[in-house]
Amino acid sequence: MTLPEQPTIEQLLAINAELREIIGSLHERIAELESEIVRLRKQGPKPPALSDLPHFVKPNKTKGESKNEPKERKGRRQRDRGYSRPLDPNPTRTETHAVDQCPDCGHNLTGGTLHSQREVIDIPPVMAEVVRHRFLARWCGVCKKRHIPRSIDALSSAVLGQHRFGIRLTSLVAHLVNVCRVPVRTVKKLLASLFGVNISTGGIIALLKSIAQAGAATYDDLREQVRSSPFVHADETGFREDGLNGYLWSFSTPGPSGVRYFVRDPSRGHQVPEEVLGSNYRGIIVSDFYSGYSYHLGLHQHCWVHLLRDLKKLTDTYTTYPDDEPLKQWAGQVHGLYMEATSSCWVRKKDRTRARERFQRRLMALARPFVKTNAPQAILAKRMVRFEPELFTFVEHPHVPPDNNAAERAIRPAVVIRKVSGGTRSERGSNTRAVLMSLFGTWQARNVDPLEACVNMLRTGA
Repeated sequence: MTLPEQPTIEQLLAINAELREIIGSLHERIAELESEIVRLRKQGPKPPALSDLPHFVKPNKTKGESKNEPKERKGRRQRDRGYSRPLDPNPTRTETHAVDQCPDCGHNLTGGTLHSQREVIDIPPVMAEVVRHRFLARWCGVCKKRHIPRSIDALSSAVLGQHRFGIRLTSLVAHLVNVCRVPVRTVKKLLASLFGVNISTGGIIALLKSIAQAGAATYDDLREQVRSSPFVHADETGFREDGLNGYLWSFSTPGPSGVRYFVRDPSRGHQVPEEVLGSNYRGIIVSDFYSGYSYHLGLHQHCWVHLLRDLKKLTDTYTTYPDDEPLKQWAGQVHGLYMEATSSCWVRKKDRTRARERFQRRLMALARPFVKTNAPQAILAKRMVRFEPELFTFVEHPHVPPDNNAAERAIRPAVVIRKVSGGTRSERGSNTRAVLMSLFGTWQARNVDPLEACVNMLRTGA
């Protein structure tokens, strides 16, 4: 509201009347807000709406899901046999306990019958064994020479190279670091507490590097096994080296003789998988939708779990389109098509190619109408169109899984190790970490005791 420079009495009266109306409406609004405040105070604090919560906050459990609320208990099924803890058939030793005197009259008691048994499992104090090896020089009177045994030959099955610590202790250190994911400094304290072995942090790192050097041939053999596999799961994750960003690449093969092969590289480019798999690789690469694997001119299978996860995010409660019914129907049709494809293992071998093409046409019929639109599913539709030939490879080749879960599970321990250690400090340390993760990861995938496998490798070199 602006006033003229020299308002007249009529203008001032009009402005005064307008201001009175504004003040009256404001008084009414204030009264409404005060009554609303009183009502809200009586109701108590209201929980925030789901749309107001950050993305990382989980929603409250619905009624009946809380642990504190009583649930209806079902009748207990009768067991066929007892499930008490069985006794060890070969105990280390047996101790007998009996009362020597009657606690009431003091009469000496002898003999007795077995009333009950109980086992106690414990670990006795174990101190490290220090073996001093002496090498004698002996004189041959015929050859007129002095002969001394070579330490490297005499101790080849007891110690690795010129180290002071034996093969079993060395393998235990690698097992704690790679399987149990114990930090190096904690390994140092653990060895001192359990076995009385005092070894420096640098000594532990030197042992790990020696194991990696001894397992270099096995590491190279794992790469050859990956190259000869009919299909390979591939994935990558960030892994810093001396404060610089880099990537840890994982290549996995399935089955009881599966392989876990890791390599660390500063680059996330296609040259890394191309170097690992070789330019002549003719198998199928199973991966997410990262373009670094597109160099491979052979067959691909992209992970449906990643695609369905993004599809769920799109239709999830926290997205911008929670009430878009056509979008939910479209997502349900895509998911239903995937479920139908995964159940197509009954298709005869000669009909698998046509079945794959049929699923591709049906998916394109769902995706193409949204490619050049502003619909919320446009981005996912473009991805489906781009990777059309690489989404249903598992239909034509039933031995290939439709997801990349194997690579995700293989690389997860490396992610945990990265969170504990923060990465490595040198290129040699990165190579050592990659070799050890490959060796121990492969042994675990094959259900082989990693500790004994490491001991056997260091003793036999295989």
